[in-house]
Amino acid sequence: MPLREIARAKINLTLRVLGRRADGYHEIESLVAFAAIGDQVALTPGSECRVTVSGPFARDIDDPNLLETALALLREHDAGLQLGTVLLEKNLPVAAGLGGGSADAAALLRAVRRANPERAGAVAWHALAARLGADVPVCLAGKAALISGVGDKVGPLGAAYGLPPVAAVLINPLLPLPTAQVYGALAAGPAPASAPPLAPPGPFSDLASLVEFMRRHGNDLERPATALLPIISDIKAALAAQPGCRIAAMSGSGPTCFGIFVDDASAAQAAAMLAAKHPHWWVVATQVVGGSAPDASNPTNVRS
Repeated sequence: MPLREIARAKINLTLRVLGRRADGYHEIESLVAFAAIGDQVALTPGSECRVTVSGPFARDIDDPNLLETALALLREHDAGLQLGTVLLEKNLPVAAGLGGGSADAAALLRAVRRANPERAGAVAWHALAARLGADVPVCLAGKAALISGVGDKVGPLGAAYGLPPVAAVLINPLLPLPTAQVYGALAAGPAPASAPPLAPPGPFSDLASLVEFMRRHGNDLERPATALLPIISDIKAALAAQPGCRIAAMSGSGPTCFGIFVDDASAAQAAAMLAAKHPHWWVVATQVVGGSAPDASNPTNVRS
């Protein structure tokens, strides 16, 4: 019986770039949440290890697939782990600023952990996740967090600082934007030698407090991403003009943008209108949440 995990889309509600480290990576601070839409990862335990990809964006994945890298890393770490064949249903656009590949790898780690209950306690899952990529640790946790370092330091917000579930519309122009290009265009200065401990953001008692925090902190990558792909500004403007939209922003390194709406009905109406007006965009009405999200199998996927 396959072990199924949802690889939820990661949304950077805010993103500050503190500077570039000597090793080429960037120090960041980002408030992250997850959407009720994502890829689907299914692990069928067995002796054969291979990855099969299906779904609307399967052909957009560049080799090597991060899931294959994850399987190899798991075998290297513990040859006794029960692995198997992996089926990835790729529902999220690739190179979209939604952490799709990282979320897929994290979902596989969770599936392998479930397949090996007797060995799971001896595996350093967070360390393995960090070796696979900067976004994988927070995707492994799968809950709202304030991340720092290169994205590998994950600070859960906790019950007192959780996020209210909010209605959202995600839009991607179906034009890839590699993260490395965006950081290159940012041309950040050197990272500080040290930084004070991060204070948990919030509390976010309602939508207004979350929106105010987002407006105050923003996303430092929006400017260079928009310079590389000007359609980002058009998408943000289209979202912001919709009734009920409280804020429009770009997620991660882009080009996916999102609008936060007052309720699900407003988000669904906006998604339908924007999909009809821009049939070549990927448009989804969903929810952005702080903890365990609703079932991602039935999002309002207007155009994919």
